[in-house]
Amino acid sequence: MTEADFYELKTAAWLHDCGKVVTPHHVMEKSRKLETVIDRIGWVEDRLEILLRDLRINALELKIQVLEQGANVLADLESLKEREQTLLEDMAFLHQCNMGAEFVTDEDLLHLERIRNYVWADKKGHERTFLTDDEYRNLCIRRGTLNPEERKIMEGHMTATLSMLEQLPFPEHLKNVTEYAVCHHERMDGKGYPRGLSRDQMSIPARIMGIADVFEALTAPERPYKQPMKLSQALAIMGRMVEDNHLDPDLFQVFVEEKVYMTYGAKHMKPEQMDEVNLQELKGLNRSVV
Repeated sequence: MTEADFYELKTAAWLHDCGKVVTPHHVMEKSRKLETVIDRIGWVEDRLEILLRDLRINALELKIQVLEQGANVLADLESLKEREQTLLEDMAFLHQCNMGAEFVTDEDLLHLERIRNYVWADKKGHERTFLTDDEYRNLCIRRGTLNPEERKIMEGHMTATLSMLEQLPFPEHLKNVTEYAVCHHERMDGKGYPRGLSRDQMSIPARIMGIADVFEALTAPERPYKQPMKLSQALAIMGRMVEDNHLDPDLFQVFVEEKVYMTYGAKHMKPEQMDEVNLQELKGLNRSVV
């Protein structure tokens, strides 16, 4: 690539997400799964306090029986204590789920289903399930914090980007800016967006944009919806994305071999993110040249 080529690619990089100006703020900045105007995890905590209150009342009633009747209620008290500990652990689990991990396991979903079916009584004495349908649905999000409807809205930023850039009268030396800018969410297998292009339909600079965008998104320290990842974790995810035909395998090979991640990390990442990467265990690479 010539200096002019790099300038064209750099211009595309600056413009690649310009369509986000039309994305609703509450979607783009959604940092927790239960977040709307507020983080609804507080409402869930209130319900937990009601369940804990009832357990503690039951424990006090049992202790009164001991004092008044000499009843043997040790087993019942122990059961209530175990139940209280389970509820506290469940709340910690819900907080973790609410954060939006990269991967949610089937076991996690079973745990959520069990918690969902707890019963609590509201102020009027009406019994309700512990999690509402909408809370449960959002907590079951497998990756990130956006539900399908919100993700669709988020993906719309690429349609907006394409529409905006296609209307700009770029000069000849910037004629490829639109193609480079709007391809960073395309996939090698043609299942990406906004145009569903496959690997052979995209130029090399356009495919470079995809790798750069993913790596920056995984490691960026200022994203409100996730914690910045360490190098090893980010590259492990990218390796799996290569195997899933999401990212270009040849360019990922170059990205790793030339240690582009180290050059970038030294400038833009926190020191605690710069951990050691085991290339022998990294997926998505051609082992003959590692």
